[in-house]
Amino acid sequence: MAGNNQTTSLKSHRQLNRETYILSRLLFVFLILAIASSFFVIVNAGQRGVLMQFGQVQPQVLGEGIHFILPLVNTVQQISVRVQKQEISTEASSKDLQDVFTDVALNWHIIPEEANAIFQQIGDRQQVIERIINPAVEEVLKAVMAQYTAEEIITKRGALKTGVDNLLTDRLSTYHITVDDISLVHIHFSQRFNDAVEAKQVAEQEAKRADFIAIKAIKEAEAKVNLAKGEAEAQRLLRETLTAEILQKQALSKWDGKLPIMMGNDCLNLFDMTPFIPTKQ
Repeated sequence: MAGNNQTTSLKSHRQLNRETYILSRLLFVFLILAIASSFFVIVNAGQRGVLMQFGQVQPQVLGEGIHFILPLVNTVQQISVRVQKQEISTEASSKDLQDVFTDVALNWHIIPEEANAIFQQIGDRQQVIERIINPAVEEVLKAVMAQYTAEEIITKRGALKTGVDNLLTDRLSTYHITVDDISLVHIHFSQRFNDAVEAKQVAEQEAKRADFIAIKAIKEAEAKVNLAKGEAEAQRLLRETLTAEILQKQALSKWDGKLPIMMGNDCLNLFDMTPFIPTKQ
């Protein structure tokens, strides 16, 4: 029995040693891979790598793919260069001192070749938005809105957008940022201004209606005058062309053959129709 126990114990010891050996080998392989991987960095699609040496930004910008670096010496900060969308609500004043509220949608991206410069001067994406994008949009909108009256802001929206786009593009390019597109999603004014515009429109409609009624009355009066003139002219022509013979013919054409009875004072007189009756030959 003692021999069997020793044999079993020996086998268990050997099995344990084998498992320990395999585990140590695996740990060694993982350690080698970890050390080897620290010599490389992978820059993902749509990003650029800002290479730093002991914390100092280097002029080289790492593109997409795998790159060799020195552990402990080099570090890499990845920055997205994809198109970013930023929605901003701003308030400005028009040329005629009306409050203008604008909702802006801005598409922008970091210039890939200058990713190291923007990281060195400003920071990451959130810092770029807070320190550069938002203040620039607000300042540009205030500058452009001040060049237009409230009415022109509505009627010249295309020119307004172009002005904002050009000015913002020039401003952000100095910060290594490209403007892809800017949309003035919604422009509205204060309630007081809206009430004034509505009152003006109502007054204009009432004035147009009054003008229409006045013109209509003038036209009707002219029509009546022309009608009266026509009737007067017709009466004049009728008086000039009527003769006794025409009247007799009209009376004869309408006679039914019965002699009319004319009632006078205490006597009965018959109207003589002989002149109008043709004689038989």
